[in-house]
Amino acid sequence: MQAQILRLNLAGQPLEWLSWEEAACLYVRELVTWTLGGVVQTVHGGINRQGERSTLDLAAIIACGGDRMARPRNRPPLNNRALFARDQHTCLYCGSWFPIRDLTRDHVHPVSKGGRDTWENVVTACRRCNQHKGSRLLEHIDMELLALPFVPNAAEYLALTNSARIRGDQMEFLRGQFSRKRQDGWLSEALQQVG
Repeated sequence: MQAQILRLNLAGQPLEWLSWEEAACLYVRELVTWTLGGVVQTVHGGINRQGERSTLDLAAIIACGGDRMARPRNRPPLNNRALFARDQHTCLYCGSWFPIRDLTRDHVHPVSKGGRDTWENVVTACRRCNQHKGSRLLEHIDMELLALPFVPNAAEYLALTNSARIRGDQMEFLRGQFSRKRQDGWLSEALQQVG
């Protein structure tokens, strides 16, 4: 599995994961303003007139200016992989851990009753608990949530969606931008279970 490069804006806010090819293009276009971390990959180019081969060292973390000056998303996109990682592959009704194939997305306030498909309204549920709850409200059945759903910030989302390939220097950088409530507890545990 190939490591990815963490792209930041000039303010140091994490934006996305890049392949080494995408990062090399930013270097060549002189859009990389500063870097952090170790070298992820050295790219070898052509041979010049003096017979020397060009090389380009790609850093683990790059900050870009120019047309790549962007803002992190206020709300990261909701997908099951990130949701299940956020909830540590644990059903938030029965408290049991499950592999991905046995997990589902449950809407705490059912869509059929006006609930929305948002981070604040979805939790990880095992198939059994999701079927038992159905489209009922929690106050009408004998079930309760073990934790409250929340929206991960940009750094947390990037860590959740790339946990298997994240480098130590990248994780250290991202961890500094986690919500204080999650810096040492929940997210660190979630990433250890996934990665």
